[in-house]
Amino acid sequence: MRVAQTRVRLVLILFLLAVLMSAGIIGYMVIEDWSLLDSIYMTVISLTTVGYGEVHPLTPKGRVFTVFLLLTGLGLVSYSVSMLAQAALEGHIKGIWGRKKMDKEISKLRNHYIICGYGRIGRTIAKAVQNRGLPVVIVENDPEIQQEIENDGYLYIPGDATHDEILKQAGVERARGVICVLPNDPKNVYATLTARSLNPGLIIVARADDANAEQKMVQAGADRVISPYEIGAKRMALAILQPTVTEFLDLAVHATGFNLQIEQIEIKEGSYLDGLSLQQASIRQKTGASVLAVQREDKEMVVSPPPDFVLRARDIIVALGSAKALQSLKEYATKPGST
Repeated sequence: MRVAQTRVRLVLILFLLAVLMSAGIIGYMVIEDWSLLDSIYMTVISLTTVGYGEVHPLTPKGRVFTVFLLLTGLGLVSYSVSMLAQAALEGHIKGIWGRKKMDKEISKLRNHYIICGYGRIGRTIAKAVQNRGLPVVIVENDPEIQQEIENDGYLYIPGDATHDEILKQAGVERARGVICVLPNDPKNVYATLTARSLNPGLIIVARADDANAEQKMVQAGADRVISPYEIGAKRMALAILQPTVTEFLDLAVHATGFNLQIEQIEIKEGSYLDGLSLQQASIRQKTGASVLAVQREDKEMVVSPPPDFVLRARDIIVALGSAKALQSLKEYATKPGST
């Protein structure tokens, strides 16, 4: 916010200086009938108060005009110099142009993900999304944390994620999803409500520390509400009760060097898989990937679907396989015609 205010002030100062300079040049040309070069020279030495003397003898009207120019310009020039010096010393000029460049990059994003909050959870999520090669924008209100975000190389918007204009700057109207991991539940509820009102088609995932806040977040528009404490407790229980299962899931979901991965793949209308049963599609034989579950368009989840299960457009397949097998399955699910 401070950078934005400095930018406005600098632009205003430059504009006023340009107006004053133009007024001085035109004034000398009209009042004294001087040439353009002489008028520019006289205006510059008057505004900068260098005291080189008059270019030509001044008429009474010219002297009055010069007094007016000096009185008007002296204060503005002094303030401009101090303002520019302060901005340079504090690094604001660099920040302003860096901010402008970042805003331009954000304005070009489509189907990106917005993370509201850059605490421990926000950092982990940002890294996971970036590792998938997906664009991410952080919204953070703390200036110290903003510097960390910049050091980590992420695009970010400084400000409060519960405000409409801040989410709009982050491109919420063009985004694919928003993840709300702000410090407390009320802020996450409000950020969810704001994001949903700006883009009804968003996928919104919100963090809830209090179990009582989960329903409020769903009512505000969250598609998923995650409680880190509950998830962590279940994960710890699974790790001690079924350590092999935990290790496998970690490798399948997170390990980049592991041969098997779990992915979700949406079936596009008119693709090869659209309208075929699993038996007819022969996904395992043709791609090497295994179908674990299918989620219908109405969010119904069918786990371990039978061979006669018919796939339809907008179904989402949850599949297990190597990167090559999953890529092959994705082509069958998105490209028409080829068998």
